Amino acid sequence: MGSLDDLTRELKNELAFTHEELKELERARTMPITFDEDCPETTPERAIKFRRVNPVRRVAN
Repeated sequence: MGSLDDLTRELKNELAFTHEELKELERARTMPITFDEDCPETTPERAIKFRRVNPVRRVAN
């Protein structure tokens, strides 16, 4: 994996958020979470039944 120090100035600017994107992210942080029938709130019972899509791999020692 590379380091941010290895990036050129042009690439850093290309990867950076714009001012408008930062404002949009800040606005999204303040919005309340709204649950509906497509995305219901998770109950403790439903959380127990939850299964990972990508299970943790066991590494042989």
